Amino acid sequence: MKIFLIGFMGSGKTYWGRLLGEKLRLPFFDLDEQVESSEGKPINRIFAEDGEEYFRLLEKDTLHILTESHDSFVMATGGGTPCYFNNIEYMKKAGTTVWINTPVELLFERLLNEKNNRPLIKELNDAQLKSFIIKKFSDRKIYYEQADLVVDEEDKSMDIILNKLFHA
Repeated sequence: MKIFLIGFMGSGKTYWGRLLGEKLRLPFFDLDEQVESSEGKPINRIFAEDGEEYFRLLEKDTLHILTESHDSFVMATGGGTPCYFNNIEYMKKAGTTVWINTPVELLFERLLNEKNNRPLIKELNDAQLKSFIIKKFSDRKIYYEQADLVVDEEDKSMDIILNKLFHA
């Protein structure tokens, strides 16, 4: 069983991924952490020194390596992972994709407190952040909507997630 959690930054993919991995007794991978580990530097430095395109290639390579070297896992992907290099198609063929769908207002509240740790938004003021989230979410939604399962904010509980996974 390979479970890929997708969704916008701040949606709770890592939080729910860790819990789901524990519950199902499967290894958990945070794709961003794996990229950082393989590069030996944080994502914001990768972005600053090498650019987003380089990061997206690393992300794709790391996604493929992890997927092909493990039979089962839960993986929290980066917010943009499904949107590049046909990654959404790759993940759907390899396992089950689950979109953690969080409303824009809640994403804004969460990301206000996390700006410094996120290279795409760290330089934005509050108004720019809100516009960024609305625009990026709108651009990425077409990819997120391709997920096998959708977990909406009001449905975020372990029981509901497990029910969707095993009774879809």
